Formats: sequence, structure tokens, C-alpha cells
Amino acid sequence: MFVAIRNTPRDYAWGSHTAIAEFRGTEPSGGPEAELWLGAHAGSPAEVVDAASVGAADLAELIAANPTAALGPALAREGARLPFLLKVLAAARPLSLQAHPTPERARAGFAEEEAEGVPIDAFDRNYRDPFHKPELIVAVSDAFEALSGFRPLDEVRGVMEVLRAADAASEEPQPGALDLLDARLATDDPLRETVGWLLQDGRGGDTGEAAWVVERVTALAASDAALSSPYAASFRTVSDLADEYPGDPGIVISLLLNRVTLRRGEALFLAAGNIHAYLSGLAVELMAASDNVLRGGLTPKHIDIPELLDVLDFRAIEPPRLQPLEVAPGVVEYRPPVPDFTLYRVEPAATPARLALAGPAIVLAEGGDVEVSAASGATRVPRGEAVFGSPDEGVLTVAPEAVAWVATTGQPTAD
Repeated sequence: MFVAIRNTPRDYAWGSHTAIAEFRGTEPSGGPEAELWLGAHAGSPAEVVDAASVGAADLAELIAANPTAALGPALAREGARLPFLLKVLAAARPLSLQAHPTPERARAGFAEEEAEGVPIDAFDRNYRDPFHKPELIVAVSDAFEALSGFRPLDEVRGVMEVLRAADAASEEPQPGALDLLDARLATDDPLRETVGWLLQDGRGGDTGEAAWVVERVTALAASDAALSSPYAASFRTVSDLADEYPGDPGIVISLLLNRVTLRRGEALFLAAGNIHAYLSGLAVELMAASDNVLRGGLTPKHIDIPELLDVLDFRAIEPPRLQPLEVAPGVVEYRPPVPDFTLYRVEPAATPARLALAGPAIVLAEGGDVEVSAASGATRVPRGEAVFGSPDEGVLTVAPEAVAWVATTGQPTAD
């Protein structure tokens, strides 16, 4: 079956006022539009457009009424839930520094908080479900800006050298502030030690040292030495974050992270423990259907420092780009190393694309209408709209006049 679905964009304060409306071809709401959720997650299940014909108001109800038909026998046996959530994300301001747990930590953390009787919607609840939340983000705008993962240590040392030079050239040098950072970066576990100290001393600590470091680094980031260095983008990000969240330890932590610019069609895959923050731009995001977020700064929301430090992966890495693969003319596959989801981008081509489904799918149209046909017949998906397809549709034939984004589970193949 094909079912047309839609949703109302989430109005988080960091959202763009125009980008999602432009994507959908609609008038802006007048407020921020941050995320358009297309899935069955309880936080904002997609509305079924023709609810009367299927007897369900939203996608979660539709799946619950007949999990086997909606998801297929395998997923019906494994918990009867759609394992992925597709989003259109539009950031005009930075999101919080955050990371997500492994499946094992999500199950354990959820069970612990349930046993303690913490309300599921409590401000200080860490685990709102027992699932992990790996994420794939693909740029739709010409540039999507992000922080993702701890940068290689030689780059961290390069950042520190620039800060040292800027401090020495300033009218009133304060080398002591940078000495505090260097002391943590010289330990056996430098990233963990530095992040832990910044968060613990910067949030409720009584020494004032972390606050001094944040203030000094913020000032030095605006210097000519910093802005003419190879790390100029990182230093501009420091200034941007300081404007939004003055004094927050996450300002300094951002310098320890990979600063990434994605061009249209480029992608990041964020595995468990990857510390990240989206800064600006429009993207399609596909993730495991979970709401488990451990935050580390740049937010008024709850921060559990010990739990975050347990969840974070402190290995220094290159930016975790996911290289797409062209699997057929006009068909690009984004296949992350998790079973929860796979994403396809289908461009206009002389021959319609054929995708063999291994599970349920959601098709989203960008820039124009998309025609999708399969076992039950053909359906037209207008610009900015979406349809849910059950796995019994078999092979999807996608003939886009613009771009179709196809989110699914398992590993379907393009004919």
C-alpha cells in the first residue's frame, strides 16, 4: 500500500524561517521551522492525509493496527516499529553539542531510569526509549555547516599554536589561561581530560578557571592571527557560538572538533558516541527512530556530564564523511554501517529508477513532483510531500521530474 503522509514543521528556536517552506513550496509560517518529521516516532508521528480511507490518523496508528502488513513479517516480529525517522532539517542557528548512545547503553540507561521512576517527559531524563540513534545527514543546500567528532590531535596542537601566537601578540597577554588547556591536553587521555574539566569546572565549578579559559579563547578567536590561520573557520565558529551562548564551555570544546562543510549531496554518518552540532543549512536527515540525546553544551536543556562522558567516543578521527555510491543512472545510495536505514537520492534520468524494497519506505519529493509505481499501482507525490510504502509493494519504480529521496530499511537494491 501507498499512503500519503505529511507533518507540521517543529518550531525549535534554532530553525530557519524560510528554508523548509521553500523546500515544500509553501508560504512560511512566520516563525522558525526547524525539522519536518516523516515517520512514526511518538514525538511527532506523520499525519495520514486520507485518514478516513485507512482508518488511522497518523502513521504510528496505521502501523499499530496491522504491523505485518505495514512493516513486513520480520519487523513485525522485532517490535512492530518503524526503525527509522526521516527529517528535513533547517538550521539558522547552532544546535546543541550532543551525542547518542550505543544500543547496549540505550537499553541499560532506559531500564535504569524506568526502575528509578523518572517520568518519561522529565526535564532531567536521559533515555526516553531503549534504542540507539545513529544519524545520516545529507546536505540539500549548497553548504551545510557542522561540527562532528574529535579532530586529529595534530590539528588540536595547531589550534593551540595559533592561540598562543594570538595571545603573545595581544596588548595584554594572558598565557595562564592557555596553560590550563595545555595541562589537560598533555595527559594520557587528552580529549577526555580536557572536555571533562571544561564541563565540570565550567558548570558549577568554583575555581573560575574554565570560565577564564572560555573568555580568553573567545577573545583570541577574533584576532587577526586566528582569522588568517588555517583554522579560520573554526575560530569564526567560536565567535558565532559565543554570540549565541556566551560563556558556555562548548565554545572551547568546538575547537577540539572537526569543522565540516558539506556541499549539496555530501553526507556525514554519525555513529554512537560521535559528538556533533549542526550549525547552519538545509539537509535531509535519516536516523534510527529514537529520542535519546546526551547534550554537552550550547543549550538550556538538561546536561548530565558523567553520563555524557561515558557515552562519548574520545578517539580522534577525520570528519566521518559517508561516500555515496551511484548504483544506477541517476540513483545515489547512502548506505551506513547499520541495519536501521538506507537512503537513496533519485535524480531525473532517461530511464525510471527501480528500487527493490527489503522493508517499508518513505518517498519524499524535492523541487517538483515525483511519480512512484509498484505492485498496487502508481501514485504522484507533489513537491515537498511524502508517501509511505509497505514492503509488499515489491519493486518501486521512481520517475522523478525533480528529485526523490527514498528512505528505507535493510539493503534494497537498484535494478
